Amino acid sequence: MPTTDLYEILEVERNVSPEDLKKAYRRLARQLHPDANPGDAHSEARFKEVSQAYEILSDPERRANYDRFGQDVGAGGNPFGAGSVQDIFDMFFGGMGARAPQRRGPQPGPDAEVGVEITLEEAAFGVTREITVTLPQRCATCEGSGCAPGTSPTTCLECAGLGEVRRVRNSILGQMMTTTPCPRCNGTGSRIETPCDTCHGEGRTNATSTLSIQIPAGVEDGSTMRLADRGPAGLRGGPNGRLFVHLSVASDERFERHGDDLHHEAHISFTQAALGAPIEVATLRGVLSLEVEPGSASGTVQRIKHEGVQHLHGRGRGDLYVHLVVDVPRELDDVERDLLRQLAEHRGEVVAEHHGAGLFRKRAKR
Repeated sequence: MPTTDLYEILEVERNVSPEDLKKAYRRLARQLHPDANPGDAHSEARFKEVSQAYEILSDPERRANYDRFGQDVGAGGNPFGAGSVQDIFDMFFGGMGARAPQRRGPQPGPDAEVGVEITLEEAAFGVTREITVTLPQRCATCEGSGCAPGTSPTTCLECAGLGEVRRVRNSILGQMMTTTPCPRCNGTGSRIETPCDTCHGEGRTNATSTLSIQIPAGVEDGSTMRLADRGPAGLRGGPNGRLFVHLSVASDERFERHGDDLHHEAHISFTQAALGAPIEVATLRGVLSLEVEPGSASGTVQRIKHEGVQHLHGRGRGDLYVHLVVDVPRELDDVERDLLRQLAEHRGEVVAEHHGAGLFRKRAKR
């Protein structure tokens, strides 16, 4: 049965120094690396085992735990369950050559952006909007292949249809194999000998279309929606990129938004403020009746629950806060003025009284 002792895996003694441990690992990595043993599953498994063992023993704390308890306690008791072998690959191979070549094929199209303005009501309740965009779209003549009708792509001779080429480069471990996208076919693995006259071999053309997008309830000004596969088409049948929809919420004179709560100013007369009164208040869902409490001062705030904006990531809605503003009349007729003087006299309050060309103050007597 294969050994599970980390020191035996790396073929070193338990008192090995950190420097000799690193040398042993590099020696084994050179021997077992997948690029040095293409198609050898046993070597690939040993390479991972060696890399994981070195990852644990190269960390002083994890090595001490292993020496004491016989396992990598810091990794939850599993010496091979923690960390990433890809980190070891990246450290020694720059992230290149650790994977077998894979056919790349047509690449996705780029991302695109569009701005959409919505009203506060649409932001609060959600809305389906249609937007017009001009983007690269799959060519209707060649159906995205890039080939003239009746023809088909041929295998790229540079990469043998893999979409990537392998090159040898020098590293600290010696010569290593790296892979890069094929420059001749741009990573598609094929070449077009007779390009489509409409798209000139790209497999896409600019076109204007109308998209229907669902804007969820609760979005805020400045929010961005990411729509997968709704962006520009890729070259030669490649999948569409992403479309980013930037939302701006138009200002509303009636309300000021703070999170999911709304704030509204309601103007009332000083008699309504003093005596209390039912008033009509605008909400996003229509007009509601609000009972003003007697003796309400200007600046009093009354809350109406669940009349704000719907929560974007949960149930329920915010609240509506009504800020009362008491309006004092600037012009009074004689009857109104006499009634107010009587009230002031009854309350023993000092008021101004108009006499001829001037004003003078007197104390009203009860």
